[in-house]
Amino acid sequence: MASVDLIDVSKVFDKGVIAVDSVNISVVDKEFVVLVGPSGCGKSTILRMIAGLEDASSGEIRIDGKIVNEVPPKDRNIAMVFQNYALYPHMTVYQNMAFGLKLRKYPKKEIEQRVDEAAEILDIANLLGRKPKALSGGQRQRVAVGRAIVRKPKVFLFDEPLSNLDAKFRVQMRTEISRLHTKLGTTMIYVTHDQVEAMTMGNRIVVLRGGKVQQIDSPLNLYNNPSNQFVAGFIGSPAMNFFKGEIIDQDGMWFRNDSLKLLVSQEHFSCLKDSISSKVILGIRPEDLLANETVNKEHNISQATCKVEIVEPMGNEIFLYLSAGQHSMTARVKPDVQPAVNSDCKIGFRMDKAHYFNVKTRENIC
Repeated sequence: MASVDLIDVSKVFDKGVIAVDSVNISVVDKEFVVLVGPSGCGKSTILRMIAGLEDASSGEIRIDGKIVNEVPPKDRNIAMVFQNYALYPHMTVYQNMAFGLKLRKYPKKEIEQRVDEAAEILDIANLLGRKPKALSGGQRQRVAVGRAIVRKPKVFLFDEPLSNLDAKFRVQMRTEISRLHTKLGTTMIYVTHDQVEAMTMGNRIVVLRGGKVQQIDSPLNLYNNPSNQFVAGFIGSPAMNFFKGEIIDQDGMWFRNDSLKLLVSQEHFSCLKDSISSKVILGIRPEDLLANETVNKEHNISQATCKVEIVEPMGNEIFLYLSAGQHSMTARVKPDVQPAVNSDCKIGFRMDKAHYFNVKTRENIC
């Protein structure tokens, strides 16, 4: 077993700066969990506390059920891959990967076996005689991962390991790390600020903001059932569109503000009945805005006239940046829909896909 549990863990730096605030996270054996959030949310601090590189100010950190708060990093049986590859420039790939094992006085034969196995898994067996300066960024990252693999740790920790790579290599390496998790069957905790990485890699995702956990869930549940407005806006690209307005009862239930009047879908009646005549925030994702769509009550499509500000062709889809009065929004539409800039466009709102948030707490009403 290689479970990791954080129980009411907090980290307070000098001058009372709270980096992590009473965090509770449980990672089960062989799970791939991603910590995601904006810069300064505490995700790397959490990883460093698990590794023992930072002391927790309060709370318990458990690995395999054992409290490790006072256990030195070298005795926690974890391996960490950093954003900076930190390879020794004067050593070959083989020497870099073997260095930690040599320090621990492993037998030469076992070191050779472990390095060869890791090199085979990472497809870098042909690079073992090279030095880091002769490697590409992606190859250096593989070596850094290989250096962790040879230790055969209980838990792998990744701290934004792909942020130094270009876009193409990022996609390639995140696929390889996911494949590596399947091959090794080891517990992995991965930190990133990139929500696309989080969505494509994690079995579960921990969304953090200001040192607090906002939601822990599977990628699809985070996307379809965000617990609050922050999670709804952070997960998904382009981001969810938000509109402030009120719920009114006027021959049906409507969402209304100074520019939009949209018919609420019947499935939202029960959860919004207590919000009639109250302010709410409507959230709707770009793919649920349909260009040149007519009103269709049967399919819960309401309509508004919007002005086209920018058209961004993406090849397989088009992003439309629209405005309605003072409100801006983004629509993701099919490539055969390409209205002219500055033209008016009828936009259909898939109201059955809408989310409603409390104006004060920003929690999801429904």
